[in-house]
Amino acid sequence: MELSHEIASDLLYIKAVQIRPDDYFTWTSGIKSPIYCDNRLTMAYPGIRNKIAYAFVQMIKAMDRKPDIIAGCATAGIPHALLVADKLDLPMVYVRSKPKGHGKENQIEGKLESGQLAVVIEDLISTGKSSIEAAKALQQEGVHVLGVLAIFTYGLGKSSKLFSEAALDYKTITNYDDILRLLKREGNISENKGKALQAWRDEL
Repeated sequence: MELSHEIASDLLYIKAVQIRPDDYFTWTSGIKSPIYCDNRLTMAYPGIRNKIAYAFVQMIKAMDRKPDIIAGCATAGIPHALLVADKLDLPMVYVRSKPKGHGKENQIEGKLESGQLAVVIEDLISTGKSSIEAAKALQQEGVHVLGVLAIFTYGLGKSSKLFSEAALDYKTITNYDDILRLLKREGNISENKGKALQAWRDEL
C-alpha cells in the first residue's frame, strides 16, 4: 500500500477523518459537509505521527531546492513541523494567524533571517487561506517559501485557485479522493453514496 493510502487508512482508523454522508457536519465557515478532519488526534498515536513526519521528510527530500528552516502554522501545524525539523536537523519557527496583541507582538516565533528558504507545514488545507497567510508573513520577512506541505486536503477548487493566485506550491500526504477510494474498496460506502460524496466536493 502506498504511504498516502496507508496514512489515509490511519486517519480513518483513529477518527481523525470522519465521513457522515447522512448527517452532515457544520464547519466553522458555516459550510455543511459530509466530512470532518481533526488531525490533532494524530499526536496521541506515536506510530502514526512519526509516519506522517517521515512522509513530510520524503516530500522535502524530493524537492529541487532544500529548506534552511521549517515553519509550522499555529497551532495544529506546530507539532508536525517540530518533528520534521528534528528529523532533518533544521531550525524551526511557527507562524500565528496574526501578531500577538502584547509583548513583542510577534506573528512569527523563533529565529529566522532574510534570504532563508522555508517549507511551511500545515495539518489541513481546506480553502488554503491560513496556510497562504502564514507563507505571506514569512515572505514579508524576506524568507523565500518553497511550498506548503499538509497532511490532508479536501481538494476544493477554491484552494487551488488561491494557491495559484499567491504563486505558491502546495502538496499533501493524502486527500479526500484517497479517503473515498479506500472507503469504496473496503465496502464502507455504497457506489451511490461514493458518487454523492464526490459530487459534494466537486460542486462546492
